[in-house]
Formats: sequence, structure tokens, C-alpha cells
Amino acid sequence: MEINNNQLLRFTTAGSVDDGKSTLIGRLLYDSKSIFEDQLESVTNTSAKKGHDGVDLALFTDGLKDEREQGITIDVAYRYFTTPKRKFIIADTPGHIQYTRNMVTGASTANAALILIDARHGVIEQTKRHSFIASLLNIPHLIVCINKMDLVDFSEERYNEIITQFEEFSSKLLVKDVRFVPMSALLGDNVVNRSENMDWYGGGTLLSILETLHISSDINKIDARFPVQTVLRPQSEEHRDYRGYAGRVASGIYRTGDEVAVLPSGFTSKIKSMNTGEQEVEEAFAPMSISMTLEDDIDVSRGDMIVKKNNQPEGEQEFDVMLCWLNNDAAKPRAKYTVLHTSNEQRAMIKDVVYKIDINTYNRNKEDKDLSMNDIARVTIRTTHRIMLDSYRDNRNTGSVILIDESTNETVAAGMII
Repeated sequence: MEINNNQLLRFTTAGSVDDGKSTLIGRLLYDSKSIFEDQLESVTNTSAKKGHDGVDLALFTDGLKDEREQGITIDVAYRYFTTPKRKFIIADTPGHIQYTRNMVTGASTANAALILIDARHGVIEQTKRHSFIASLLNIPHLIVCINKMDLVDFSEERYNEIITQFEEFSSKLLVKDVRFVPMSALLGDNVVNRSENMDWYGGGTLLSILETLHISSDINKIDARFPVQTVLRPQSEEHRDYRGYAGRVASGIYRTGDEVAVLPSGFTSKIKSMNTGEQEVEEAFAPMSISMTLEDDIDVSRGDMIVKKNNQPEGEQEFDVMLCWLNNDAAKPRAKYTVLHTSNEQRAMIKDVVYKIDINTYNRNKEDKDLSMNDIARVTIRTTHRIMLDSYRDNRNTGSVILIDESTNETVAAGMII
């Protein structure tokens, strides 16, 4: 299969405190030669000062702990690396229960989630919690990294036991693609290079799985959605009558000549032209940023959505979302918030808390109506005007919202439309 070497894969890492997450990311960067020489030199010197025999791989990521200890908040750390086959962004999120919101933030745009399991301990509560959040966020690919295999004598039997444990609870989750990799991040087994200690394992290394994951079909190509971010009216001699609508294609494919509808007004027209920068294109698809012109002079403004005439989203003023509360202050009953949905901004309020989810047991609590930090709940939101929305399962871009507190301007919650 041919891989586009410009294709970007975003993945998030989740594991409990001592599962070896820092070492795994360090090993991935080190063995794929994705570390700058000055970084390598600095970590090599620090490792030597600490009396380590070789390079302490965890130091490549644990520099951030110093900032945390100084009280500087780093919610999600992003790292970038490239191999000849693909570009990567790693969202490294803390694993503790009090950081549920951080995992939601880091994982919301991910194509894949790496769930770390310590081979000695097997599936624990945190494994279930992280997998549940990955399922809730509709992350298409789950890679279960069964780490520290060197501490269980590279036992195939133990590896199979953990797969059975994981499958017992994950059958309840909505995850399409789950893969398992036995590894030792410390020794480098099956991270970038194949393990000689586990010749019984017939699958690929972690890096080869990441490089060959088929992610093109993760984007919804059926429902064409183009939220307008701004209207372009250049006051120049060359473009005197130009009126273009700029934004990023959220999903689907647009071609010149397509019949489209502008929502919420419902006016219809045809696509006259599309440009990316200076270049005119006949076809545009997610996640391209384009400016579009229409055959007819229709009133279109920021927050409107241009869709295919025969495939339109629902326009709703009241809808249910799975909400993760991100703020230190609890939600206030009937408080006014601003909802951001694509480029659309509306005033809104939380009308009802339908139930809260215990993310350790997946139980639904219909009695408790209070929302505080890290809570995940199904809520009903009411907005002042209709919003053009899809369900999050169908479309992650047009199926997500964030809530902003009008008095403080802080982002207080992120939600997935049901």
C-alpha cells in the first residue's frame, strides 16, 4: 500500500503513572532518529550525571515535569516528528484521574490512541477509563501497547491473558479498530525495531503500525460541510467584483458546478470557482482551506454553512451532547454561555443534565445534576438560533461544540453532539 509521506497522523498517548509512557515516547523519537543533536547531547549528559549506563529515554519528555513542579500548567504537551513515510503529532496527556479533561483535549483531534498497559499488572481501572474516553471521542484506531514484557520474561501466555482481559470490557465500547503490540520500551523491543525476544509475535512494530494506519477514510467524505469563516471583498482594481467565502472544508468533497445550499437561509446556488491561495482548484475536500465563489449574489456571512443541496444537516435549537466539564468552577444552573460550533457563535444555556457517567464503571447517574471539573455528562443545550449540526459519530468536525463562560471568557466545556 502506498503511503502519502505528507500525510499527518495525530495520536495521543494514555497510560497510568508508571506504565512507561515517557520511556515509550523517548524510544520512539530516539530509535526513529527524530531527536535533534543538541537535545540528544543534553539528555546524554544528564543521564551520565544521574549515573545511568545509557541514555535515560524518559528525559526526552520529562523536561516538562520541571515546569509542572514550578506550578506552570502544561495541560497537553505536543511533540512533532517525521519519518520518510509520514509526519506525526503526539499529544502527550497526563494519566491521573484529575486530568480527564486533558485527555479529552489532547485526544479530540487524534486519529489513533496508544493505550499503555504494564504487562505485570494487566488491565487496571485507568486502562478502562482511557479506553472509554477514546471510545467517547470516536478515535478511529486504538493501539494497545502491552509494555514491560521484559519483566514477565517475554511470555506469550501473559500477552494473550491481557488481550482477553481487554477484550472482555472493550466489547461494550464503540471502537472500530483495535491492535495489540507486546513491547519493552526500555529495551526497544517492537517499538521501532522488531524484537528478537518475542519471535512468537507475528504483527508489526509500533512505528510500522503508525506509519501504515489507513487514515484517509477517517474523514467523512459523504456529507459536504463548509462553514464560512469570513467573506472576502478585496477592494482592488483587479478583483473589483470578487466576493469569496473563505474557510476550511469540514467534510465531504466540493466540485466546481455543484449545486449548493447556504444555511440557515436555505438559498441555493452553484459553485462558480474555488481557490487555495492564488491557485484555482476544480475540487476541494477536507481539511483544505479554500475561498469559494457562487454563481448568484446571496447574502452569506460568517457562521453560515455551505452544503450540498441534496445533503443537509439538521438545524436545531435544542440538542443533546456528551459534555466534558473543563473548568475549575462548577456549572451554574441556567447560566448563559456562548456555544462555538465550527465558525458559528450562539448564546446558549444548559437546559438539563440528563445523566452523569462514572467513567470507572460506565454507570449512569440520573440523580446528580451538578457538573464540576472532569465530569462527563449527557446534557441538553438550548441556543438562541438554530445550529446546523451532525452527530459526532458521523462527523467529528460538525458534531462538536465548546462552551465559553460569557462573564470570564473561559472555555468551560467541550461536547460531542449525540
